[in-house]
Parts: sequence; structure tokens; C-alpha cells
Amino acid sequence: MASVKPWSLVLVVFCIMSLSYFVNGAGSNEGLGASFIFGDSLVDAGNNNYLQTLSRANIPPNGIDFKASGGQPTGRYTNGRTIGDIVGEELGVPSYAVPYLAPNSTGKAILYGVNYASGGGGIMNATGRIFVNRLGLDIQIDYFNNTRKQFDKLLGPSKAKDYISKRSIFSITIGANDFLNNYLLPVLSVGARISESPDAFIDDMINHIRNQLTRLYQLGARKFVIGNVGPIGCIPYQKTINQLNENECVDLANKLAMQYNRRLKELLSELNGKLQGAIFVHANVYDLVMELITNYTKYGFTTASKACCGNGGQFAGIIPCGPTSSLCKDREKHVFWDPYHPSEAANVIIARQLLNGNTKYISPVNLKQLRNL
Repeated sequence: MASVKPWSLVLVVFCIMSLSYFVNGAGSNEGLGASFIFGDSLVDAGNNNYLQTLSRANIPPNGIDFKASGGQPTGRYTNGRTIGDIVGEELGVPSYAVPYLAPNSTGKAILYGVNYASGGGGIMNATGRIFVNRLGLDIQIDYFNNTRKQFDKLLGPSKAKDYISKRSIFSITIGANDFLNNYLLPVLSVGARISESPDAFIDDMINHIRNQLTRLYQLGARKFVIGNVGPIGCIPYQKTINQLNENECVDLANKLAMQYNRRLKELLSELNGKLQGAIFVHANVYDLVMELITNYTKYGFTTASKACCGNGGQFAGIIPCGPTSSLCKDREKHVFWDPYHPSEAANVIIARQLLNGNTKYISPVNLKQLRNL
């Protein structure tokens, strides 16, 4: 009989422990099990790279400060990490949630989470059609349904159910495109605005997202965080096309966002009382970003109106970030990376408030508390 080398025994034990880690859902409560990310370009990690679409960020200098890629573009619409990336890191997820459409979104990689977000996507299916292709929230949930079946195969139905419901967080960051690239879209949406009042459009949005969140609940999700719509009237794009001064914002866009946000908060309270065993956390992104814009110097920024990467107008707010764009040298000093999206420096501040903040910005619990429930 051949002798057994000590190192081979160690290898066998290590392999058994590794398998046990995945099958038992990591076996400890030190970190989050999985982060499932739904939404738009604020949290897209590369899904649009795999679509024939006009909305893409897999070109430089996007990603210039993203350490995991060595500064190469990944499809993230910012210079570094998204809010979803930072939150996942801080909650103990060992790797970033893999984009659903990426070739490596199979097998054990999905146990850390999957990112379904898509630049141009919205709550309403018509949103973002100007980009030709994008993943709306309905399609993103269809894709999660596929992932859910993969979890059953990987862990077995019983362990998969526990892992999804108890050790995973579902984050939804969506709604801005429903205004910017649907209801408020210049020229293309004039007919819609004539035929549908703001109240009726927001009613449609709320009814859709109620059904979408309920569907995720039916698929096993229990821990949710839903971001409201930020101050979209204050982004460099809106300031530029409306020829505003540095301290001005587009009133109509912000009013629509606030109207939707009030309804969303009421909806989450309704679902918290209605869907047994679930917790819906409300992330007050609007006030959080408005605080950054209003008091930007307090947080170490030198501008909250001009895009770091972009072209056109006073605030470089017309042409999206790309190889021919003007690029600022002090990226960490800009609230906005491009005409639409926050810089990594702003994302870090936003994410930390969501992780550790009080009920002014995140309620009824913050994300560290949600993980431990």
C-alpha cells in the first residue's frame, strides 16, 4: 500500500472545508452571503458590454481608478467603484457581484452575488428605448429567476432558500431613467407628457415597482434596500442643456423625483406591513446627494456642478465620457465623474452613510444592521 504524504492529507481537508463553505452558505455570520444588485447605470458593473446598445461605459477613461482592473474600463459608469461595489466590500462579500451577462457568471462565482443592473434601464419597460437595448427591471428579475434555479442546483433547494432569504441582500437602484430617458426626454416624450399627467405617470411607476418587488419576494428575497431617485435636476447634463448657473437646478425634474420619492416611501411601508418576513429598507439617496451638492466643500470637493470627464457647455455636461473627452486632474475633488454619474469619491461618502448612517438617510435600519438581522 502506498504511503500517504502529509501535504496530500492537508489538501484533502482543505478541499472538504472549501466545499463545506459553499454548501453551508459560508457557515458564519461574519459577512454577507450574496449581494444581488438591480438597477441602472449608477450600479451597472458591465452588463451593457454584452448588449448592442448606445449606452456603454467600457471605454477609457471610465474605470481609470478601478484598482481591480488595473485602471481599465469594465463597463462601470464612473472612474472607480460603484456604490454597489463599495457596499458589498464593506459588508464582507469577498468579490464583486458578477454581471449576469458576463461569461463567468456561472457556478460558484454566483454565490457571492450577481449584478443585473443595466445602463438606461428603468422601472417602466419603455424607458431607455433611445439607447436601443437595455435591461429594464422586469427583465432583470427574469434573469434573477434563472439565477435562483442555479442556486437550487448548487446548494440544494433547502440550503438555497435559507441562503437567499437570510444571508443575501437585494439592492434596487432605479427610477432616474424613467424621468430622464422617458417622461422628460426632449422631443420624443412630448406626446406622452400631453397624454399622461405627472401624477398618472408616477402612479404607473409605483404600480410597476410594487409588482416587481412582490415578484422578488415570491422568488425568496427577504432583505431589500431600495434607493429613491436622486436630485436629477442638479446633474451636469441638466444644468448644461438648460443653461443654468452653478448653484441652480432644474425645478421640474427635481419636483417629479420628490413626488415619486414620497410615493415610494409609502409603498415600502405598505410592503413592510404586508409581506411577512421581509424587510424593505428605504435609502434616501435624494437628500444624501443633495447634501453633497449643497455643501460640497465640507466634504473636500471643489465642484458639484462640473463633470470631471465630458464635453460641451459650461459644465462639460453634454457629451458622455469617452477617449476624446476633457478629463480633470483632480478626480477626487469632483462630485460628478461625467454628465450623469457620481465620482468614486462621492460614491464612497454615499455608501458609508447607507452602511452606517442614521434614519435621516437610511431606515428603518442601516445596511450593517440589515446584514445582521
